[in-house]
Amino acid sequence: MTHDAERRARALEAPVVAGLPDVPGIIAAMRLSPGLEVHLRGLADQLLVKEFPGATLSRAERELIATVVSAENECFYCMDSHGAFAAELLLRDGATDAAVKVDAAKTRQLDAFTPKMHALLHLARTVQGRSRDVTRADVERATAAGASDGDTQLTVLIASAFCMYNRMVDGLRAKTPPTADAFVARAKEIAEHGYSDARVQSIPGAK
Repeated sequence: MTHDAERRARALEAPVVAGLPDVPGIIAAMRLSPGLEVHLRGLADQLLVKEFPGATLSRAERELIATVVSAENECFYCMDSHGAFAAELLLRDGATDAAVKVDAAKTRQLDAFTPKMHALLHLARTVQGRSRDVTRADVERATAAGASDGDTQLTVLIASAFCMYNRMVDGLRAKTPPTADAFVARAKEIAEHGYSDARVQSIPGAK
C-alpha cells in the first residue's frame, strides 16, 4: 500500500480507546491530562528546539531524526507532522532540497544525507529497532563523520522519545489526517515558537 493510500485508510479508523478528545494524533493524548500535555510538549522542546550541551544538530536535523524514527514505527501522524516541521525549518534555513530530504526520511533512504546525518540516522534506527543492538562502532562511525558526543547522545534520546510518542498515537489509534498537507499551518507555528508556546494552536486537519 502506498503512503497516500495508507493515510486515507488510517483517516477512516476509529479510536480503539474510548473517551478520547476529538483531535488528531499526539494532541489527543496531551488533552487527556493538563500535566501530561505540559511534560510532552516540554520534552519535545528540550529534544527538538532548545540547546543541548555539546550538540551541533540543527532544529531541522533533529526533526529529520524524529521523522525517520516515526517512519520506522509506521506512525503516519508523527512521520507527517515532523516531516512538515523539518521541511519548514529547512526552507527557513535556505535549503532548496527540503522536500527531497523529507521524502528520503519518510522512505528511510539514508544515502540522501551527509555522512554525518547518515550515521546518526542509522544510530536512531538501531535504537528504534532494538536499543541493545547499539554498539560502540555505531557511535564511532558517527563521530568519525563529524558528529559530536552531544549529537550522538541527542540522537539516542530523540529516537527513544519518539518511540514513546509514536506508540501513544497508534496505541490509542488517535486520528490521522488523510494528507500530509494538513500539517502546514502547524509547521509554521512550531518553527516560529517551538512546542510549548500558547501561540501553537492550529489543529492538523481541522476545517
